[in-house]
Amino acid sequence: MNKYIASCGTASRRGADEIISAGRVKVNGKVVTGLGTTIETGNDTVTVDGVKIVPVSKFTYIMLYKPKGCITSVRDDRGRKTVYDYIDVQVPHLVPVGRLDYDTEGLLIMTNDGDLVHRLAHPSGEVPKTYSVRAEGQFPEHILAKLRKGVEIDGVLTRRSKVKLLEQGEKEARLSVTITEGRNRQVRRMFEAVERNVVFLKRVAIGELKLGGLARGGWRYLHDDEVEYLKSL
Repeated sequence: MNKYIASCGTASRRGADEIISAGRVKVNGKVVTGLGTTIETGNDTVTVDGVKIVPVSKFTYIMLYKPKGCITSVRDDRGRKTVYDYIDVQVPHLVPVGRLDYDTEGLLIMTNDGDLVHRLAHPSGEVPKTYSVRAEGQFPEHILAKLRKGVEIDGVLTRRSKVKLLEQGEKEARLSVTITEGRNRQVRRMFEAVERNVVFLKRVAIGELKLGGLARGGWRYLHDDEVEYLKSL
């Protein structure tokens, strides 16, 4: 069952297990909660939350240069722009891999491959994500060392990270930061923990896959070798 749901792009296999256990799946009109249930493709009708799902014949993989001033959601009850306003294709179950907050720009992967979403977004994957940061204040070595070693967010230390000071001005600094977690607003909150305010934040890479050649709000399909690379992380 979970393999079938993942093949429809509805969720990863692990996410599918949660959906099944919650009683949200029906097979031929009957609620099914057994994780070992088998599906006969072409004969059985499967719905999730009342919506029929069918296997995706070909997954879609997109790189978007998310601009600041939009959110990574399907819709917003406050009327703000979403990342879907920049993607002019109709692909079922196309979702962002992870999130970039409203004021953050940069590289965002969107796909309907549920297993890849889980692989890249789950904390256990430790997929490196690199950000270009501009922050207020001075960054002496002891502040950089704190950021690299880990700071406390909500009572839990962040994992070790790579932090490079690229340029130090009188009032601001430019840095490169690579993290392997995906906590909510993590980079901003790391800097807040050392009493520094981030004024510009841009994700420039996921692993070795780099943002380049796209204008803000632009997008393109990933090449086959890029997809295979992401699946290898």
